Amino acid sequence: MKRLLPAPLLSLALWALWLLLNLSLSVGNLLLGALLGFLAPIMFAPLRPLPARIRKPGVAFTLFWVVGRDVITSNLQVAWGVLRARQKPPRSAFIKVPLDLHDAHGLAALSMICTVVPGTVWSELALDRSVLLLHVFDLDNEAQFIEHFKTTYERPLMEIFQ
Repeated sequence: MKRLLPAPLLSLALWALWLLLNLSLSVGNLLLGALLGFLAPIMFAPLRPLPARIRKPGVAFTLFWVVGRDVITSNLQVAWGVLRARQKPPRSAFIKVPLDLHDAHGLAALSMICTVVPGTVWSELALDRSVLLLHVFDLDNEAQFIEHFKTTYERPLMEIFQ
């Protein structure tokens, strides 16, 4: 059954989305949406990543709250930096962060964290996943930032995924 219908919830969601986008419950749209919902998961099954295995859910819960706190704090810091940009321009810079995290799921989570925390932009990941190029909005001390980044985000993700 799993080979015939590898992702039943995804199939149902695609079918419903098809009907919603077409705003029609005609027989043709019902059949075409069902065909799309049935075939798409089968055709794209080889592209789906392996399921993630979360080893320490408690650490994931703590990381969630840490990221939430950092989002609020960084929003305030970036807003303050923009407001006082004429008196003291921000010292933005690209920095290379050496990575010990190599798990694909952990790196995906790290990229999402970099996306939601204002002031940081994930710019490039080395092909061997050993170095991350980050753009930082206002950088005082590169070594201190790298240590904070690795301690606050990378190490918990390593505990969760590796």
